[in-house]
Amino acid sequence: MSNSFDLNAKVALVTGASSGIGRAAAEALAASGARVAINFHRNEAGAEAARAEIVSRGGDAVVVQADVTRASDVESLVERTVAEFGPIDILVNNAGSLIERLKILELTEERWDEVIDLNLKSAFLCSKAVAGSMMERKTGAIINVSSIAGRTGGALGSIHYSTAKGGLITFTKGLAKELAPFGVRVNAISPGVIDTKYHQTFSTPEVMKSYVGMIPLGTIGTPAEVASVICFLASDAASYLAGETIEINGGMFMD
Repeated sequence: MSNSFDLNAKVALVTGASSGIGRAAAEALAASGARVAINFHRNEAGAEAARAEIVSRGGDAVVVQADVTRASDVESLVERTVAEFGPIDILVNNAGSLIERLKILELTEERWDEVIDLNLKSAFLCSKAVAGSMMERKTGAIINVSSIAGRTGGALGSIHYSTAKGGLITFTKGLAKELAPFGVRVNAISPGVIDTKYHQTFSTPEVMKSYVGMIPLGTIGTPAEVASVICFLASDAASYLAGETIEINGGMFMD
């Protein structure tokens, strides 16, 4: 029986891959055999550390700086990845952040636009940049990283972020309908409370404790647990999944 999780000879691009879920995804994809482009915006040290970890385990990776909210940067990012490894087979749209918690009367137009661009526009730009090649080759997988906030509206002060993540779920469905006839699968994941810098920055220890009390499995998740689902969606094991959003939250939210 063949290994349906085998990603040998595949080329993957992971945005926002210098830490957290993005870094775990890059490392997991490489461990499954993919050659990986590690995108970062500002955290070059984290991206280089991810590359070093992949290489130390016999994998192949390249680090590429780009602001994925800018079309010109995205075009350069894709061109560099293709030049290094060949056509992109797997795109993980992971880049995103809350940036800061702001309630509606505090939220400025500029901050709204910034968060929407980072979490939603970036996925549009990156998907558009790789879709043509995938459609021509009739193969490819795009995985969008949404959030439980996109399902629930998020905690107080996060409507800009939760709106973007909810939009990403809808974007996933629409793009899946468009690309599926060309053999390109588009799916999403919706992580719950995961042990990353996001919650270290935006959630107090008291809030984190309250979250754990709402999770049936009784613990927060790890980036590696999320990355394993990303690898599944990138692989032939998910060959009949399109337009789906998989909840990864220990039972905190059940759709």
